[in-house]
Amino acid sequence: MNKDKFNPVPHDTKTLAGWLQDPKFKAAYDALEEEYASLAELLRARQEAGLTQAEVARRMGTTNSAVSRLESSLLNLKHTPSLATLRKYAAACGKKLEIHLV
Repeated sequence: MNKDKFNPVPHDTKTLAGWLQDPKFKAAYDALEEEYASLAELLRARQEAGLTQAEVARRMGTTNSAVSRLESSLLNLKHTPSLATLRKYAAACGKKLEIHLV
């Protein structure tokens, strides 16, 4: 299997359910919901397109490391990608960027 392909790691739901009983853990977990959902959307788009990070990078006109940083930036909060960058990523995956407020 190509290590660059999206392959989520399964987690133990019983362990998570136990951790979620701790109010501090639950608050921290809930605070990350948007970041994890955003990352999941990016990775799902890339997976559905059958693309590697390198292929997305080529289509965006950037480097593989830039795409890697983009994907990881949603979890490390060190950098917030611009809408223009997210549009390019979506287009590279054959998608259109949409933002929904709920």
